[in-house]
Amino acid sequence: MMSARVLRFHSPEELAEGAARQLLARLVEVQRSRGEANLCLTGGRVANSIYQSFAGQVEGSELDPSQLHLWWGDDHYVGLTDPDRNAIQSLSILARTLHLSRAQTHPMPGSDAHADADEAAFSYARELGDTLFDVCLLGMGEDGHVASIFPEHPSMDPTTATVIGVSDAPKPPSDRISLTLNAINRSRSVWLLVTGEAKAESVARALGGDWFLPAARVKGTVETLWFLDAAAASLLPRFNCLL
Repeated sequence: MMSARVLRFHSPEELAEGAARQLLARLVEVQRSRGEANLCLTGGRVANSIYQSFAGQVEGSELDPSQLHLWWGDDHYVGLTDPDRNAIQSLSILARTLHLSRAQTHPMPGSDAHADADEAAFSYARELGDTLFDVCLLGMGEDGHVASIFPEHPSMDPTTATVIGVSDAPKPPSDRISLTLNAINRSRSVWLLVTGEAKAESVARALGGDWFLPAARVKGTVETLWFLDAAAASLLPRFNCLL
């Protein structure tokens, strides 16, 4: 991952504000050059903090919500209205200031209308088609997993598919839907959002190219950025981090 760049922030709060500011600027830039922007969202505490900050910055900005499409990198295979779904949490934050039509939001299917996670994944793959994400946001677990792709798990198996059903996930819920590494790595920009000392070892291993970790295998076709707070970056050489 020699092409990856690391952006270091002093605290999770600074990371959330800085990442939101850069995300807004990037989406405006994409809309100026190509018109429509495709953003792939992730779930979790760090991401939700970024969405809170982003939502606060949208009003009065040059972002055109009518030219923005939202996708998701993974989600729990539960009912569509389950509050634990990544899509429910992120949209409940973003919808405060970002007004999107139903056609512009592409949440992963729930368990309500599909026989299993594999069938739901096939449905989402058809909706995704050949869409390329201008920015794909990813969190990372302490074990180095991204989306719902886990180390030493079938979700890491090589595949040409873009979306898979995940069963027996190492963390609950056991049934999930996830983009594959194949789909993530066709994104123009991949941004990894990581905070906390508990993840510092996996951050260092992933940036060191440890192929055992899914996080080491993700990269954008144009750029790969790691947004880290001081704790998550604590095992990296200082000169590798841009403040």
